[in-house]
This record gives sequence, structure tokens and C-alpha cells, in this order.
Amino acid sequence: MSIFQDKVLMITGGTGSFGNAVLKRFLATDIKEIRIFSRDEKKQDDMRHEYQAAYPDVANKIKFYIGDVRDKSSLKAAVHGVDYIFHAAALKQVPSCEFFPMEAVKTNVIGTDNVLDAAIEEGVKCVICLSTDKAAYPINAMGISKALEEKVAVAKSRNSLNTRICCTRYGNVMCSRGSVIPLWIDQIKNGQPITITEPTMTRFIMSLDEAIDLVLFAFEYGQNGDILVQKAPACTIQTQAEAVCELFGGNKADIKVIGIRHGEKLYETLLTKEECAKAEDLGNFYRVPADNRTLNYDKYFTEGNLNAVTIEEFNSNNTRRLTLEETKAKIAFLDIIKNDY
Repeated sequence: MSIFQDKVLMITGGTGSFGNAVLKRFLATDIKEIRIFSRDEKKQDDMRHEYQAAYPDVANKIKFYIGDVRDKSSLKAAVHGVDYIFHAAALKQVPSCEFFPMEAVKTNVIGTDNVLDAAIEEGVKCVICLSTDKAAYPINAMGISKALEEKVAVAKSRNSLNTRICCTRYGNVMCSRGSVIPLWIDQIKNGQPITITEPTMTRFIMSLDEAIDLVLFAFEYGQNGDILVQKAPACTIQTQAEAVCELFGGNKADIKVIGIRHGEKLYETLLTKEECAKAEDLGNFYRVPADNRTLNYDKYFTEGNLNAVTIEEFNSNNTRRLTLEETKAKIAFLDIIKNDY
């Protein structure tokens, strides 16, 4: 018996890396149904055949819905009868969002608003919105749109009645779609030098399983309007590239620096200084409660936090830094590495 026993879970953007990882984690459990909501019929068809072949006894639990989070009407039928939603649909590539910022707004902001409206109207019990470290002190269009997604989620949570809404914010997920490790492996296999942007750049790193653990933690323990963050470690891009070279036979001397791309930071922040001032330490996680003050600011005018000036943000430069051997072990442990490479 589990918290999902006889429940219906919907995953927006469900054909992506996160959706596949959730299916592999829960499909064989006592969950009643998992709905995959996305706009790409080819990916859905590929996914359908893959799971029918790999999990013939339980693949009938997967239901596929074609639609787009930008179109609220396409969400309505998919959300009807759903107990829980993991909202993973998003435009995530930093450079493409820089060139097409309104497309990021349509999916990440308006799409989230549509998902939450549909969930509230249909009586969904809980929605977990997946966000990113780029939403903290955002400097690029992707991060700004995800920061607005979080603001929409918190605002909706104030009047969501029986629907609990939480956000999870996490760093780079290794070997997720569009991530750099598979690119580096392909470069090594093709006899090409590994290309990196800036050797000293630091990034939080986590596996897809850890991303799911964070979402499940938010699902079980998050309160309405919360932002939940995992205390992830980080490493430099140079260390990560050297780890891949040692694991897959690349030449570290051939690593090529190509420079920072559009909208990239030297380090990422998971919790801003302002959020750290009110964050609750939950062991391996931080909880940032919603600011539920009303628009009547006068009653708060004389109150402040004298300690705020001494609090530091939580970023990829001041978190625990992984060594080369630790980074290699983390990469080698990934299922996709063990199975596909």
C-alpha cells in the first residue's frame, strides 16, 4: 500500500525525462492510473510501444492525452478525475528561451496558470510544479519565466480551496533531455574533443531519481504555497567534464573551452538570501513558506528582519563541492549510463 494506492496521477510534459522516470518508479505499484499529457504524438506513440514491450502486465495503467498546457480547453478533459498532478511541462533550454522569450512565457507562465485553474476547477487534491534554480535571481528569459511560474503558483495557492499547490526547485538533472553529459559521451565516441563553456562555472547536480524524491517530499510534506528545495551538492564544469573523460575514455587534454552561452551564469542559486531568511531547515531539504500577507501593507510597515543582512544565499559556490571521484561515482550510478552506455 502506498500514498498513490488507487489514485490517478497526471504528468504534464510526461514524455520527457521526468515523466519516464516517474513511470519507471510507480508503474508497477498499486497506483490506479498515470496520465501522460503532452503535445507530441510521436513521442507518445514511441512511449506507448516502449512500455507495452517492457511492462506488458501494467502498461494498461498508462493513459495518453494529446494537448498543450497553453490551451486550457485541452487540459479540461485530461484533468477530470485526476487526484494529483506533477506539472513538468516547460520550455527549459536557456538559449532558445533567450531568442523566443514570449514562447517561454506562453508555456511556463500562462501554461502553469491554465494547469492550476483546471486543477482547482476539477478538484485535484495536489499539484506539484517543477521549477529550477534559474528562477532564483533570474538573469535569463527561461529563469524569469520560471520565477513567474512560482509566483503564479503561490498566488493561486492563496485561494485554491481544496487543491494544495507546491513548487520544487532544483538544479541540473544529469542526463535529462538536452543535458550535457550525453553530448560529451557522443563527442568522445566520435573522436571529438569535449566542449565546455567555462571551466570554473559551478552547477548543482542531481539524478532523476533525486528529482523525483524532491517532488515526493513536497507531495508528502509540503504545505500550500511552499517552495521545496533539496540540499544538492555541486561541482565545476571542468570536474564534470574530466569525470566523463575518465569514465568513457576521453582525453582530458583535449577539453575545449567555447565560452559562456546566451543567458548563462557562472553559478546558480537555489535559495536567495531573502528566502534563506525565512526558510525552514528540514534535514536534506529546505522549505520556503508562502508569503501570505494581504495587500494591506500598513500593518507590516514597522516590522522588519534585523538579521537579514547577515544571511547568505544557498548557491552552487557555497554548497558542498564534489571531488572528481565523487562526481565520477555519481555519474556512473545513473541508470541511463549503466543501461545505455
